[in-house]
Amino acid sequence: MAKLEVHQFPCLNDNYGYLLHDSESGLTAAIDTPEIAPIEAALAAKNWKLTHIFNTHHHADHSGGNLALKEKWQCTIIGSAPDADRIPGIDIRVADGDEFNFGNHRVRVFDVSGHTIGHIAFYCPDDDILFSGDALFSLGCGRLFEGTPAQMWTSLQKLMDLPDDTLVYCAHEYTQANARFALSVEPDNADLQARAAEIDRLRAEGKPTVPSSLGLEKATNPFLRPASPALQRTIDMEGRDLTEVFAETRSRKDTF
Repeated sequence: MAKLEVHQFPCLNDNYGYLLHDSESGLTAAIDTPEIAPIEAALAAKNWKLTHIFNTHHHADHSGGNLALKEKWQCTIIGSAPDADRIPGIDIRVADGDEFNFGNHRVRVFDVSGHTIGHIAFYCPDDDILFSGDALFSLGCGRLFEGTPAQMWTSLQKLMDLPDDTLVYCAHEYTQANARFALSVEPDNADLQARAAEIDRLRAEGKPTVPSSLGLEKATNPFLRPASPALQRTIDMEGRDLTEVFAETRSRKDTF
């Protein structure tokens, strides 16, 4: 079975658009719809037809192009059942633990509420691909607009259980700013220091820092590391409950 192909391209100011393509069936999904013109340009460049939209959450920079694209392509929109009322044009409602087929490829759904309630992530286990939306960023996690720290920490733990070689395709190019914060709470993390230097090099060359691997995130992303003794020391939370450590880390990022 041929691997799924991911085509990545910039949208808006700092979003990424993704097309997920199955060469055997000819199916193509847009992961969210941040901006119509770049999605259409990407489809034309690849000579693909849009058959699906996978929505991670309802924010306009993720679902704003749904209706126009659906009208043109007659594509099927798959989104969160708990958040269906806020997903424009939704056809298929999915929830935590659901699986569906995209051609011959499995797609597993995780509820990763926190940034919003009803936010979902799409995981392709046969292809080691995760589309995390605004739940998990490269070196970051989404701001808690609707959920609680406990909800977000529970959500992130679901993703941490996936294999380390999973490629994490997040929705924004926030990595350089995230690295500066990460170094402020875990300055002696050698893996993080090396990664921050590599991020600076990539951005200086105008290259994306996304995707990253889940293993790399677990070694360097402070929001996946509340158990780190060094991080706990830096934020004066030694020995505290991991949810409390996560909450303090998220609070510090909000005002960094």
